Amino acid sequence: MEDIQAHLEKLRAHAAECALMRDLATDADKRKLFANLADYLSLLVSEVERIIAARKTDAP
Repeated sequence: MEDIQAHLEKLRAHAAECALMRDLATDADKRKLFANLADYLSLLVSEVERIIAARKTDAP
């Protein structure tokens, strides 16, 4: 479980970095790219959180 938690924290950090790069980008194409990456990584974070929650409720 610690393994998954560590990956979750990395995903959160990467999503935050992409959001920051999106905000700092001056080129519209780069801004869109980093926005898409931030959105995708945020979606992955949500999915991992959902899996962790499901495992906790399934645990004996």
